[in-house]
Amino acid sequence: MMMKKTAIAPTLTSLLALPDRLAANPRSLHPVAESFEHESGIGVNGKAHANVEEHCIREGWVTIPSPKARECYGNPMQIAVKGTVGVFYA
Repeated sequence: MMMKKTAIAPTLTSLLALPDRLAANPRSLHPVAESFEHESGIGVNGKAHANVEEHCIREGWVTIPSPKARECYGNPMQIAVKGTVGVFYA
């Protein structure tokens, strides 16, 4: 009896190429909804970050929301972290 092969995870050819600049906030200038269909991760200087709001690979920065500080509209203040940015599919 032959077992039928089924694809559980998407293949690398079906995944969208990750953009150079991406924002999680839909009000930003750089949202790409198709990029959020698959699990992806972002690392800065070899350390993985789970709460990145926006990143730019070419310029080498990510923004992370501040845990306590708020702007005048009640949204978290963004902290910019600079370094070597790596984006990958999880």
